Amino acid sequence: MSKTMRAARMHKPGEPLRIDTVEAPTPRPTDVLVEVRACGFVPNLINVLTRIHDFPNLSLPKLPAIFGLDASGVIVAKGAHVHGVDIGDRVYVNPARYCGGCQDCRMGRTKFCPAYAFTGYMGFSPHSAVLLEDYPYGGFCEYMTAPVYSLVEIPDNVSYETAARWGYLGTGYHALRRAEVGPGSTVLINGISGTLGLGIALFALALGARQVLGIGRDRALLERVRAIDPARIAVHSASDDEPVADWARKLTGGEGVSAVIDALFTGTPKEPMLAAMAALRRGGVHVNVGGVTGDVPLDLFVAMSNNIEFVGSTWFTTAEGQEMADMAATGQVDLSVFEHEIYKLADVNTGLSVLQNRHGGFSNYVICP
Repeated sequence: MSKTMRAARMHKPGEPLRIDTVEAPTPRPTDVLVEVRACGFVPNLINVLTRIHDFPNLSLPKLPAIFGLDASGVIVAKGAHVHGVDIGDRVYVNPARYCGGCQDCRMGRTKFCPAYAFTGYMGFSPHSAVLLEDYPYGGFCEYMTAPVYSLVEIPDNVSYETAARWGYLGTGYHALRRAEVGPGSTVLINGISGTLGLGIALFALALGARQVLGIGRDRALLERVRAIDPARIAVHSASDDEPVADWARKLTGGEGVSAVIDALFTGTPKEPMLAAMAALRRGGVHVNVGGVTGDVPLDLFVAMSNNIEFVGSTWFTTAEGQEMADMAATGQVDLSVFEHEIYKLADVNTGLSVLQNRHGGFSNYVICP
């Protein structure tokens, strides 16, 4: 392979990314080198690229920086201490990085690591800076290094473009797992037609949910979601006169749903979230993976009396990512609904501008270097 590569780098916040020629990375003993075949666009990346200094509590990569959160590709080299994977393997690279040495990491609680960071995106505390320096290569380039613990082996029936959606799919899958969704569950997904919500619906079906109820705004997109499995999916427009809770209870024999997964977009006010919460049955669980902002009032006495849980959830583990891949390999989940919008690395700025006009969760925007 070449000693250099092309990379889309941010030199200054608010300016277009530049396509630079940089030195290609070399994997360290416990790392692999992945030739990037696809990398997904994250809508919130626009906020990071244009308002990078508005996040004082986060660690951000040193400029010039290579962003790109969700990369998939093929292993082309590996360090001497890497075992269990081989050159030529098709993989998704989970961007989550953790130190491995703190007490949380030693106890298997890697998501709680004080240095926890997302390669190609940001870290969540000042301690994250060291991991962003250790792994400075996001997915908007031709080659990237990754620790072996981050790799998800993707089956042949999952394209690189679909694997580049794994971040959204995994975030939703983790939320479903936290809500213990399985056979017999009734799930209400707030924002079901969006990028996050659609994946939650697909995996809720795969996990055996009896009913999947979905709330959204665009009636045409809602109908497309319902058509995936008309026997188990029902949809409701946020602009309908009938209250969400009344509609959900009518479809569940008066009980309400066992889980609400909130996947509302960033900046959504509290009212849609509260409307969905009201649909929970006794013993129900509300999991938030969305972007509702501001204070949300909760009646804690009602929650206590009805054994209702409220859970905040973000991202997913590599193990969960592998579970998802194995489910796709056997046909347990059908990911064929995605329509890939592919851009070359040179057109990365065009792709980023299109993100502001996404056509629901069916569109999957990716960079293929």
